[in-house]
Amino acid sequence: MTVKLTIDGKEVEAKKGTRVIEAAKLAGTDVPFYCYHPGLSIAGNCRMCLVEVEKIPKLQIACHTHVQDGMVVHTNTERVLKTRQHILEFLLINHPVDCPVCDQAGECWLQDYYMRYGLYDSRLNEDKIKKPKATSIGPTVMLDAERCILCSRCVRFCDEISKTSELGIINRGDHSEIAVFPDHELSNPYAGNVVDICPVGALTDKDFRFKIRVWYLKSENTICNGCSRGCNIQVQYNLDRPHHSRGERVKRLKPRFNERINKWWMCDEGRYGYKYHDHNRTTAPLLRLAADIHEVSWDEAYGQVATWMRHSGYDVGVFLSPQMSNEELYLAKRLYVDQLGIKDVFLLSPNADGFEDDLLIRADKNPNSRGAEELGFKYDGGRLKDFCSRAAQGKVKGLIAFGQDLQALLEGAGIQAALDKLEWTLFIGSNHNLMSESSSLVLPAATYVEKEGTFTNFEGIVQKFNKVLEPLSESLPEWLILVNLSRTLNLPLRFESAGEIFGALAADYKLFEGLNYEKLESDPATVEVMSAPTIPDLEQQSALIFRQEPSC
Repeated sequence: MTVKLTIDGKEVEAKKGTRVIEAAKLAGTDVPFYCYHPGLSIAGNCRMCLVEVEKIPKLQIACHTHVQDGMVVHTNTERVLKTRQHILEFLLINHPVDCPVCDQAGECWLQDYYMRYGLYDSRLNEDKIKKPKATSIGPTVMLDAERCILCSRCVRFCDEISKTSELGIINRGDHSEIAVFPDHELSNPYAGNVVDICPVGALTDKDFRFKIRVWYLKSENTICNGCSRGCNIQVQYNLDRPHHSRGERVKRLKPRFNERINKWWMCDEGRYGYKYHDHNRTTAPLLRLAADIHEVSWDEAYGQVATWMRHSGYDVGVFLSPQMSNEELYLAKRLYVDQLGIKDVFLLSPNADGFEDDLLIRADKNPNSRGAEELGFKYDGGRLKDFCSRAAQGKVKGLIAFGQDLQALLEGAGIQAALDKLEWTLFIGSNHNLMSESSSLVLPAATYVEKEGTFTNFEGIVQKFNKVLEPLSESLPEWLILVNLSRTLNLPLRFESAGEIFGALAADYKLFEGLNYEKLESDPATVEVMSAPTIPDLEQQSALIFRQEPSC
């Protein structure tokens, strides 16, 4: 059921039960707020969202007031704007003016709203109340109590979302502050989200503190590959200031809103698991002959692989990974199973039985196990042991591993004895491990932020991940490596893009039937954790902000 109301002269139709603050967005009006968050309960304590409703004498908080049929709302009257000025003045009574050294500068809602509504001529001469600064409250989060405006978002998050209740508000009056309970720390698996939802610089991320100013960051939307949930995230990076963070390109990850997948949140394991994009990378094809290791060109590498495979009669083992995209697994099946007739093609699923909870975290730490299963790849321990036994007897000539450390994953299956008997091994992956250090040939692969494709999460939802960065050094996406190798072998895998591969995949497999590759992206309107305040033009501000009367 819907109701009709008027907001700032515009007629709006909204569902019954909608709050005025959300209905205002339908009218193109930005109602300011601090304590409100659509994923949390209503606190109504910041009072920034006060609006004027006709026939109601007092101003009403838009975050709590529900729309009514025929309601008339005004969000920019003189009374409303004056009230916002007074609220900001109150919030700044004890707030330190340390914006130049605050890690939140550039994305601070207190700064933004002050520029829009603030009382520029301060009337305060009193000393400010001092509170603890730069206090560690957990493994990942720092607290500056002086900057806190007591919106209580972090407290409600820990009570309602993570359900761990580490935080509370202690003391009274202007001595009130956020604190962790005695003998506790903020160490739940979702602690980083309190930094996302803090509207000021009170809660900051230890991993990101002083790493780079936010106005130097660029962003791209993609999907987290940390588990089979497939949370929608935003990769924030910088390429112009390599002297920051030891040259790391990726600076931090942030969650994106997706109602069905992860709502507004992401876990800390996914949030902080980005370092491998820039460290311990394979960067060029490496050929190892006896004790000699040297770089070779891609053409030489493809030629060497083709020679090995023809000489082996394609009697080789291939180990695929659920970290590979649907497109890469599809090409691997087309090349190794359908065209070359290789029987020993295996899927290894490391970390498939990890920690899991009822919120987001899945036990399977791979993003595409469901996609691999739909394509016919599933872990088979019996076949795997049989392969290792035959290889140890010298009945297998070579082995191809996609990204995984077989020596660590298959220690109990006798893989070392098998490797010792092989004539050659090929490692195709983005990061060095024990397998890459002993392989005959290493082909550098791009990480998932350096390519595009699709993952299928545990619910069967197919999601597109986007290319954020150019591949490091000579790295290439696995799908392109497979296409180039097939050309060297004179086989008909002629694809020019991941989207083209997805079209062939969708034609062959029912789960992907009817899906449009370009339309798999999330709606651009939903990519932010919370929409940032809108800052009007300075000339517009002068019309909105009411000047103080001149003193006598």
